[in-house]
Amino acid sequence: MVRKGVGTVVKGNGASDARTAKVIQLYATPPDAPSREQVRRRHPSQQQKPTPPTPSGIVTPTDDAATTAEITPINADVVARLDASGLPVGRTGSPLFSLTGLRSAVADSVISGAGYLRERLTGDYEVDDFGFDPHFTEGVFLPAMRVLFDKWFRVEVSGIENIPDEGGALLVANHAGTIPIDAMMTSVAVHDHHPRARFLRLLAADLAFESPFVGQLARRTGSTLACTADAERLLRGGELTAVWPEGFKGVGKLYKDRYKLQRFGRGGFVTTALRAAVPIIPVSIVGSEEIYPMLSDLKPLARVLGLPYIPVTPTFPLLGPLGLVPLPSKWHIHFGKPIETSQYDEQAAEDPMVVFDLTDHVREEIQQTLFRMLSRRGSVYFG
Repeated sequence: MVRKGVGTVVKGNGASDARTAKVIQLYATPPDAPSREQVRRRHPSQQQKPTPPTPSGIVTPTDDAATTAEITPINADVVARLDASGLPVGRTGSPLFSLTGLRSAVADSVISGAGYLRERLTGDYEVDDFGFDPHFTEGVFLPAMRVLFDKWFRVEVSGIENIPDEGGALLVANHAGTIPIDAMMTSVAVHDHHPRARFLRLLAADLAFESPFVGQLARRTGSTLACTADAERLLRGGELTAVWPEGFKGVGKLYKDRYKLQRFGRGGFVTTALRAAVPIIPVSIVGSEEIYPMLSDLKPLARVLGLPYIPVTPTFPLLGPLGLVPLPSKWHIHFGKPIETSQYDEQAAEDPMVVFDLTDHVREEIQQTLFRMLSRRGSVYFG
């Protein structure tokens, strides 16, 4: 049988058949759907996932009415600001141990690395005065971190609209996890979820730059020394800059003290923000405390080796190198409402009372947001 034209069938003896063929459309594209080019350019973590509607009158475990944890706020105004900030109560994200998704993420990382090497041979890249290499960061570092971000920690991000589209801002976050992986996950969250895909410049401790490999990697991915001069220069240059004021006191605290903020130092980050006249954005991170539950600290050995601490966790040093693998806790990073500093005069940065009040304000915002996020949290590792 031979087809001739559309809708007419010609039989072997030459007689035509009056039957017509119907074309059935299998897939329909809605008129408001994004183009293939727009979808191709998005990273999987930026794809919007539909949320199933909840029938009216039914209380879900994530609704306010189902919250059972009693929280005593430090200040009632803080709670009102947190309610107004739109802190989500729903939970999304990929399931734990999704092998298909993990293979896809690793494949994307390898492909991105190959593309980076090909482009690197042309020599068309730039490095700024701090040693920041955007080409390396976007082609190698971020793709590698996305495997942890999307498939291991399954990080949820909220409040990204509070980060400005342009200009400088100082992000201030809680610190935990024995190893400062939270800083790297925050970098991925800002770059992959912000509409402008902005880079985050981290302010790191001296120890990071004294380590041969870590120091070089930190410089190339945008980190710089946590000193006033460098931080102020970045902020005045319109860069998003992040600091973790708790320092080693936060990242090295015991598991029994999880999500209890340590001292924020003398408020040096507030002084820097006041001088640069940039907003301070509180960042609250849940999930980082459980990746290496620190049960004790080998302080005598740490002093001998010149380290701030040597952790003892349920898996380290008992399992040796295998104990260095972080546990797959479920993460949530929330970017709070900006705290403006532009209304202060030039002398405010030198006023200890102003600096102290702002420091306490930022710390209280983060602590209360952590309480709220924890009260609505599901399973630590399977949430």
